[in-house]
This record gives sequence, structure tokens and C-alpha cells, in this order.
Amino acid sequence: MSGTVSNIEVGALAARSRALAVLRVRSTALAVVLLPAALAVVLVSARMTGRLSGDPWPLVVLGVCVAAVLVLLVGGIFAAVVLRARPAVTPTVPLPEEAAPDLYRMVRDLADRLEVPPPSAIALTPDCDSWLEDRTHAAHRRRSISGGSAASPGTARDAAPVLVIGSPFLWWMRVAELRAVLAPVVAGTGPSAQPDIADARRFVRGLDAAVDVGNGRGLGWIAGAARLLLRLCGAHAAEMERGVAAAASERAQSVDYGLRIVAQEQVGLAYAGWDRLLTRVALPAWRMGRWPAHLDAGVVSALTELSRRDRLAEGFTSRLGERPACDLLEEPGTVDEAASLLAARLFHGGPAEAGPDWAPVSWAAYPEEVVDRTWRAEAARLHRALDALAVPGHPADPQQAAQGRPPHDPGPATRPAAPAPVRTAGPGLAAGAARAGRAAGGAAPAAVVAGRADDPAAALGGPTLERVLVYLAQGDAAAGEALAGRLSGDLARAERAAGAGAAKARGADAVPLFPLQPPRSGRDLLADHVTALVCCAAVDSAGAEPGLDWLDGPVLLVGGERSADLGPRVLSLVEDGDPAPLRDWLSALGVRPEKPIRLV
Repeated sequence: MSGTVSNIEVGALAARSRALAVLRVRSTALAVVLLPAALAVVLVSARMTGRLSGDPWPLVVLGVCVAAVLVLLVGGIFAAVVLRARPAVTPTVPLPEEAAPDLYRMVRDLADRLEVPPPSAIALTPDCDSWLEDRTHAAHRRRSISGGSAASPGTARDAAPVLVIGSPFLWWMRVAELRAVLAPVVAGTGPSAQPDIADARRFVRGLDAAVDVGNGRGLGWIAGAARLLLRLCGAHAAEMERGVAAAASERAQSVDYGLRIVAQEQVGLAYAGWDRLLTRVALPAWRMGRWPAHLDAGVVSALTELSRRDRLAEGFTSRLGERPACDLLEEPGTVDEAASLLAARLFHGGPAEAGPDWAPVSWAAYPEEVVDRTWRAEAARLHRALDALAVPGHPADPQQAAQGRPPHDPGPATRPAAPAPVRTAGPGLAAGAARAGRAAGGAAPAAVVAGRADDPAAALGGPTLERVLVYLAQGDAAAGEALAGRLSGDLARAERAAGAGAAKARGADAVPLFPLQPPRSGRDLLADHVTALVCCAAVDSAGAEPGLDWLDGPVLLVGGERSADLGPRVLSLVEDGDPAPLRDWLSALGVRPEKPIRLV
């Protein structure tokens, strides 16, 4: 035990020494500002006592006094900005004690066992991480969750920071595991209560906030001065935080050490499941203007499915019989919904409140409300791109047919300009349609057999899957590239328009703080849109259904089972221009490519 206490003291002393180094930078900056004033005082005193008489001392004293006033004015403005600037605070879901009395009781007991001050409050973040965050700023003395009185100005201790807990931990971890994971985090409130460390942290946070204020208001000299001071004390601040972390880790060694090792495995597993749930399940819904209302409950289903598939995770399912940490909340569903809405704001840029175009969706309604709508929206975008490229298709409107325009074509006055010419009609397309028909084991379209190569649209019906199959089966790489480029441009314009409208209506909330995925390539977009069109055809003509896989997101269900062999067949068509594998799959499933598809 003595060795542990010694290590704790060593870490705390190291942190305090670095904090004093940071404060010395602050004192040096203050001395530089006061130096001209001190010199002015000396010169004025010398003049008044007659020690500096005659020329040119009157002008020298006046110049020094003016310079001192200017330096004091500039220094005062800078100090006011640093003191009044509000450092950035991580968006979280506040969790008052009445909403989670058992959780507060557990954290308070943990702090008592670690002999550190309890956190001043608890909040949740929609991420797999936990930390302490000081939110006191200038008014930094508050009541803590222990119920003690507020510290007086002369006390040596500062208020404890807020404990921020990753919401997925509450749903996936058991109560004992959460306690073990939070032990080193809560232990960090001990060094945080040390006055020198607290002052050093406030100074660094104030400088960081002053940089943002200076840049935002066009006060470059303030931002420049703050950056200079940050460079001077940055290394000391980093070493201070390492010392604080080392001391907290050593202090937590005495609490549930064996369980902490097991709990860390659950942290990694929760992070993996949360990442897949966000990128593959939540992101498609957010793009449709819907947000899953119970993401934290979904991560439990995702990790349970992972445990079922992965033999290495077989032991994890036995944990589910123990009490989950979300039982420490009074209303887990309400908290989960608030965390899910915040996740949509942070990772996608959604608004902070639900609305007509930003509605919650339950997991039961997800296949119909998100998966099916996403497929049909992408299928519609694919056909609009084909229309823009003047790819033949059966006119859906008699007036369009009389004018010789393709379906969805708004007319020559508003039709978007087509890119480089693509071989979409004539003998090449007729031969492609004939080859496609033979590959499917049937005859070529009647219009092509009859030699009506000038009107293949009569045999294709639109919007149909056959139209896309024939177009991509030409074996012309330029055709696929033109379609992929058109899709990329259309999607980029739609996202810019949506982003501009959202930014106007919601301000900063329209910009995601942590974007989930980089932009997709044109080929990936084309493959996704063709897959969506195939799924729509399977749903409309073969009795398939949209479904949800907790780890992979939207899937096509055939006979209640997931269809896992569609992706490679679509890639054969998109990348190689070979429709045979996909046509075989469609034929086995009973999908009719020439049958019109319902679009949104």
C-alpha cells in the first residue's frame, strides 16, 4: 500500500510542478504588461524629486507614460477576453440526480472509497468514452453532488468537474463493469481540486477560447498573443495532464482491479458495435430525415448479434443475465432518445429538436420507413441520371411520348446539359439488349429482333431494372463512368442544397462536428444505386422484403432470410459490364427486370 501511495504522491507532485510552470508563464506575461507602468512610476517620481531636471526628460517621461497607458489598455483588454471567454463545452445530455439517483449514489460511493471529491454533476455523451470536464469558467465554485456547501473565496479547494459518461456503456455494461471503468475517471477529481492545477487549467482554457474569440471577431492581435502564450505553456500543460492521469490511475488500482481488466474488453467491444451501428444503421436513416430514437438499445442488439456470430465472443452473452447499468436510470427510454437525438446532431448535423422533416423512427418501423424509402429514392435518382444522359426508356407520359422525350424529362428548356456523348442508342445498345436477353436464357426484346434498333425504348418499359441492365451491359467503360459522374454530381448538388437550407434554418447545428464517413467514389455510388434498384424490383415483383441487420444495416430479406450474395453480382455488372451473374440471380428469385418499379 505504501508503494501505491508513493506513486500517487509522485504523480500529484509532478502535476503540481507543471501547473506552477504554467502559472509562471502567466506571471511573466503580467510582468511584461506592468513593466512600462513601473518604469513610468520611477521616472515620474524622479522628476517630482528633482533628480531628472532639464531637457529632454520631460518628453521622455511623457512618452513613457503614454506607452505605459497604451500597454496597460491593451493588456487589460486581452486579460478581459481571456477571463470572460467561454471555453468550448462538449455537447452532452444533462442527467440531474432525480433522473438517476442510483447512478449518483454509485458515483458518490466510488468517490468516497477513492477518497476524492465527488463530481459536481453527471452528463451523458453519445460516444464510447468517459472523462471529467470543468464547466465552471469564471463562476467556478458550486455545490457538488455530495450536498456540501459552496466553497468560500478563501478556501483551498475548487469545485469538482462534471463526470461525462458514454451512453453506450450504460446499456451494454453491467453495473459492476461500469463502476470499474469509471474508477480511474472519478479518481481524477482529486488532482482537479488542487488550487494550482485548477488555476493552470482555467488559464489554458481561457487562452484557447481567446484564440477563437480573436479569430471570430477579426481581432488578430488577440488570437496571436493567445497562441504565443499557448506555445510557451503547452508542453507544461501536457505534462501536467499526464501527471494527473498517472495519479488517478494509481489511486484507482485499489478499486475492482481484476474486474477493470474484464471491463476494458467490454469497452473495446462496445466501441466496435457503436461504430458499426452509427455508420451502417443510423447514417442511412439520418440521410432520409429520420433518426433512430433508441440507438443505445440498438447497440445491445448489435453486440448480441456479434456475440452470436463470433465464436470468440460466446462468453459475452452470459453477461446479459446480470443487471445492466441502464437500470440505474429512472427512465432509460427517455434518456436513450435524448442521447440518440444528440448523436444525430454531432455526427450528421441534424437539428437539435424533432420536426416535420426530422422525425424519430422506431426499430420496428425502420425497414419500411428507412430501408424501403432509401432504396426507392436512390432508384429514382438513378433513373433521373439516365434521363439526363438521354438513355432510352419507355415514356411514362403520353405527352412525352408524342414529343419523343424520355420519362422524367422536363423538356429542352430545363433539361440539364449532358456531359460527353455516351453510346446509348443505335446498334450498340441493340446488340447489348440482345446479348442481355440471351444471357437470361430468353429471346431478345421484340423491338430489337424486329430490327427496330432506332426505338429500343418500346421494349424496355420504364422505370425498369432492364433499362439499367442494358445500359451497363454495353461493355463501354465510358458509359458507366458517365452515369457514375452524373450520380455524383446530382447527389452533391442535392446535399449542398439541403445543407444550405438546413444551415439557414438551424445555424451551426447543420454542420456535423464529427462526420462519420468520407465522400463515396462515383463507382461506389453507382453500385449502391444499382443495388437499391435491384432490391426495389425484388420487393415489387418477387415478394422480398426490406430488413435490418444490426451489424450491416439495410438488407434484402428473401423468404425471411438475408440475401448475402447480391453485392458481388452487382459489382460484376458495374465494374465489368457483365450482367449474367445478376440475371441468373434475378431469374432464380423470380424477379422480372422489365416490369416497372414503384419509385418515390
